[in-house]
Amino acid sequence: MQEKKNITSVVALGGLGEVGKNMYVVTHNEELIIIDAGVMFPEDDLMGIDYVIQDVSYLKENEEKIKALVITHGHEDHIGGIVFLLQNVHIPCIYAPAIASSLIRHKLEDNTMDYQNIEVIEKDSHLKFKYFDLEFITTTHSIPDSFAVVIHTPNGTIFETGDFKFDLTPIGPMADLHKIAKIGEEGVKLLLSDSTNALSEGFSKSESCVDEALNDIISRHPGRVIIATFASNTYRIKHIVETCRKNHRQIVTFGRSMETSIDIAFQNGLLKDRSTFIDANKAKTLKRNEVCILCTGSQGEPLAALSRIANGVHKQISLMNDDLVVFSSKPIPGNAASINKVINKLYLKGVKVFTNQEFSDIHTSGHAKQEELKLMLRLVKPQYFMPMHGEYRMLMAHKALAEECQIPSENIFVCKNGDTLYLTENKVERGEPVIAGDVYVDGSRIGDVGSSVIKERKIMSHDGILMAIINVNPLKKQLLIKPNVTTRGFIMVNENADLIDKIEKKVTSIVRESFAKGSYSYTDLKNQIILDLSPYISTLTGRHPMILPVIMEVRQSD
Repeated sequence: MQEKKNITSVVALGGLGEVGKNMYVVTHNEELIIIDAGVMFPEDDLMGIDYVIQDVSYLKENEEKIKALVITHGHEDHIGGIVFLLQNVHIPCIYAPAIASSLIRHKLEDNTMDYQNIEVIEKDSHLKFKYFDLEFITTTHSIPDSFAVVIHTPNGTIFETGDFKFDLTPIGPMADLHKIAKIGEEGVKLLLSDSTNALSEGFSKSESCVDEALNDIISRHPGRVIIATFASNTYRIKHIVETCRKNHRQIVTFGRSMETSIDIAFQNGLLKDRSTFIDANKAKTLKRNEVCILCTGSQGEPLAALSRIANGVHKQISLMNDDLVVFSSKPIPGNAASINKVINKLYLKGVKVFTNQEFSDIHTSGHAKQEELKLMLRLVKPQYFMPMHGEYRMLMAHKALAEECQIPSENIFVCKNGDTLYLTENKVERGEPVIAGDVYVDGSRIGDVGSSVIKERKIMSHDGILMAIINVNPLKKQLLIKPNVTTRGFIMVNENADLIDKIEKKVTSIVRESFAKGSYSYTDLKNQIILDLSPYISTLTGRHPMILPVIMEVRQSD
C-alpha cells in the first residue's frame, strides 16, 4: 500500500467474515500498532490443519514502523497467533493484561522461544507514542482482565471494544460504563465493535445465573459430577471451585489446558485455596457425592479428557450409572457433530447428561447480544462505525443495529480482511486494500500447506488414490512389463479384478501411444497418464481418485 502522509489507516488482517484470527492494525506515518494476534480453528474441510493464522505480508513490508502489539484479552482467537507472528515479524514490545501475559509467557515457554518484552497493562495504563496515545477500559468477558482499547490519533479517536458483554451482576469486575460514556462524550471518530452475537436478540444472561444453576446441580446430585467447560473461562472455573467448596466436594482436574489455566488463576490471585483440589488417587477414597471432575473436552475434541472418558479409554476414570456430566459451554461453529458423538457415547454408558440446550442456565456467552451492542453504540456515539469480529452475516446484522441507533448508513463500513479505512481530519473513507489471507499451520510447518494441498487432501478423502506403477526403458522407448495398478480408499482390489485389469490395459495403451509419438519425457508421460486415465476411470466408476503414476526407468541399451 502506498504510504499516505498524515492519514491514519485502519485495516483488519483477520477477524472479518470469520470468528477468530483477530488482528487489527492502525498506522499513521512511520508508526504502526497491532491489536491482537489470534488463531482460528479449522473447519472439517481443512484436513490435517491445526490452526489458521493471518497472512502478515503487510506487517513484514512495514516492519520498521511497528511500535507495539496490544492484546485485549487472553483467548486463543486473540493471542494464539503470537508464537507464529514472532517467527515472522519483529515486535518491539507486547502489551497485555495480566492473565493474557501469563498465558503468552506459557506459550512462549512451550515453544522454547526467548521473548522477554512483555509489559502488563492495567485499566489505568497509558501508552504514549509519537502519534498515538492509548488508554484502556475494563470490559466484562468470560476471561478476567479484558479491555477495550482507545487509540487517540492525530485524526480522531478510534475505539476498539475487544470482546465484551454488559453484565450488571458479573462474577468479576463490571464494565466501566462511566469511562466508556466519558470517551463517547469527548468524541469518537471510529468505533470497531464485537459482532459475534449480533444475530442474537435481547441481553445475554448474567454469569451469576450460571453460578446459581451450577450450584443447584452440584448440591442436588447424589453422585459424582463431571463438568466440561472452556479452560479459558476462568470466571466459570472460579465459581465452580467456590460452589464445590460450599458443597463439600473435592475437585480433580483433567486436561493440560485446564491445569494450566488453574495454575495461572492461582498465580494471579483469582484462586487462593488449593485444598479443594486433589489427585485422582485420593478421589477414589472419597464418597462419590464428594467428588467433582473438572475437565477439558466441551467441544468434543477427540484427544481431550472428556472424549477419552466417554470412550472408556481414560486411565484414571471409569464412568458409573450415577455420574452426571455437565457441558457448561456452547458449541463453537463446526463442532456440533463432534460434541453430539461424545454425548451419545455418554448416554450409552448410562450416565445423565446436561447440555446448555436442555438446561438453559449452565452456560452464558461472553459476547454482547443485540441490546448490549446498541448500548455500546449509544454510549460511544461514534461518527463512523466498522463492525468487527464475526461472520459476514453477523457484521451485516450489526450494521442494521447501528442504523437503528441513528448512525448514517454511509458512515458504516462492512469490510473484509485487507480492506483499509483512511481517517483524515474531516472524514473516514475506504482506502487502498492490502494483502490479507489465510495461512495454514500443519504441525510445525507454517504456510507450507496451500490451497492446492488442501484440495488434494479432499480428493483423497472422497475418492481415494490410484497408483499406476510402470517400468519403462527410456532409451528404447519400451514398456518392459505390464503396468501394476493398486489403490487406497478407492476400491477393494481383490474384489474388483475386472476393473483393475481394464485400468491396467488403458495405462498400457497410453504409454505405448506416447512412445509411438517418437520423443520421451518423464514429466510428459506422467501428465499424459493422468490426463487420459482420469476421464476413463470416471466413465467406468463415476469417481475421481487422485492418480499417481510411478514411472520406474530401467536404462538398458542392449
